[in-house]
Amino acid sequence: MIVRKHYLFYGRVQGVGFRFTTYQKAIQYQLTGWVRNTYDGHVEAIFQGEEEYIRDLVRYLHSDSYIHIDHMDIESLKVLDDERSFEIKY
Repeated sequence: MIVRKHYLFYGRVQGVGFRFTTYQKAIQYQLTGWVRNTYDGHVEAIFQGEEEYIRDLVRYLHSDSYIHIDHMDIESLKVLDDERSFEIKY
């Protein structure tokens, strides 16, 4: 089932390759959306695609040796029919 989720990641998530790793895995899982650093030291992302693939991506981020996610805030959003890519926002 296609879903759209908004994530805020807290912990050691900036300066550790989080955005690039997220981008690579999102492309691999054919997800759309974006990822960006926030000004207060967290990472924000929107993922759209198969719910199972989003869960797999987040599991992968948890297993990365440089990234340390303390906790996450997750919100479900309305699916966007016209979104076609995943990007790193700056």
